Amino acid sequence: MNKTALIILIGIICSSCQSSRKGSINANKGQKPNIIYILADDLGYGDLGYNGQKKIHTPNIDQLANEGMVFTNHYAGSAVCGPSRASLMTGLHTGHGIIRENPSWTASGKPATFDENTITVADELKKAGYITGVIGKWGLAELCGKGVPNKQGFDYFYGFNRHRTAHHYYADSVYENQTQIRIEGNNVLEKKGKYIHNLFTEKAVDFINTNKDEKFFLYLAYTLPHYELTIPDEYKSQYKDLDWPLREMKPGHYLHDKNGHVTYASMVSKLDSDVGLINQLLKDLGIGENTIVIFTSDNGHEYDNIKAEFFNSNGEFKGKKRDLYEGGIHSPFVMKWPQKITPGSVNHHISAFWDFYPTACEIAGVRPSGKIDGISFLPSVIGDNENQKTHEYLYWEFNEKRGPVQAIRQNEWKAVRYKGKNMELYNLNEDSGEENNLAEKYPDKVKEFEILMKIGRTEHPEFPLEKMHNRKD
Repeated sequence: MNKTALIILIGIICSSCQSSRKGSINANKGQKPNIIYILADDLGYGDLGYNGQKKIHTPNIDQLANEGMVFTNHYAGSAVCGPSRASLMTGLHTGHGIIRENPSWTASGKPATFDENTITVADELKKAGYITGVIGKWGLAELCGKGVPNKQGFDYFYGFNRHRTAHHYYADSVYENQTQIRIEGNNVLEKKGKYIHNLFTEKAVDFINTNKDEKFFLYLAYTLPHYELTIPDEYKSQYKDLDWPLREMKPGHYLHDKNGHVTYASMVSKLDSDVGLINQLLKDLGIGENTIVIFTSDNGHEYDNIKAEFFNSNGEFKGKKRDLYEGGIHSPFVMKWPQKITPGSVNHHISAFWDFYPTACEIAGVRPSGKIDGISFLPSVIGDNENQKTHEYLYWEFNEKRGPVQAIRQNEWKAVRYKGKNMELYNLNEDSGEENNLAEKYPDKVKEFEILMKIGRTEHPEFPLEKMHNRKD
């Protein structure tokens, strides 16, 4: 028996042994659910109606929340795109990952990338018989070598391998599997042609239709509402005539539309509309009952001005993208699974991106192959809270611009430390906005977190906790 077959067999046996557990997952192929993981890009926790947004309309994501389970304590892998997505794929937090910052923030200036030793959640799901696809922003293969999705467990890929090419919504080329293809008629500078988000949705619909009779995992990594702020005028109708003040956007690397507020709201609502389209497609195909749909964001928002908020995109939290305060890493997270989740459920379990890997493995009936930081949150999803394991702590490190900075969440406590500065300590149960620094009041707790920040990471030559400089590639 080869290694792959042995791993599958162990997973099936393991799942069968758990058959008496409340709501347990049957590992037989016919019982495994499809998994669709929809990732927004730079969407704030407070940008969604179910989290209190008043100006931007998100009825479809709000409906997803009504039909599924809302996680109140879910965290992104990082405060920026690249390392957050790497954490999601590998089950490792940024203290252990091989991609801990965006591409140009390394000691050598050379981008870190996945290699032949990297094991992803897609690798694991393929072992369980899943057809795997990623559509949208991969952003983890800057060198387009061994880090490309088709060499990291994905059967199908349509999107961007590199980070910066995903910054434009009228890109003139995209990868389909390992072939770079021209998008005829597209002009990046003139913002003409096919809106890339629409192409992503079309490909997602094709993937679902093609594999509707199989078990599939679709990682739908949208780029909305990441800069650049631009969208066809036809999607601005519900906002363009409102009495909103003009926040004029200046084009540069990002070729923004002029009216920031209208454009941003329209981009979020377009994202919402296509989440609704995907959800309706599943129902129309008759596979919605056995399909898990997850919606979340890779980090905090970029757009809203936290000194003069208009949308209140970070909700009750402090900070935004590139902060390790809650506004930068506390993500909206909704999970719908009609066979297992009671509509309108709320989950307070503390979880993070690196937990998706083991959760997906447990759902599929396989064991993670490598060493990971994640803990499956499946028990809390299916109501088996007494068997839900919890993290001793969650760890992040971030080293761009104002870094290096580290953060830890342990139960109700949150610690943030910028190198060379005193540690900040917050009780999130009493102070979710991180306004009241309790470090002087609890010196013993500070000492505990200082130890955790040392043992919570491994050294990596490209990611020292020293002042870094952006080396443009």
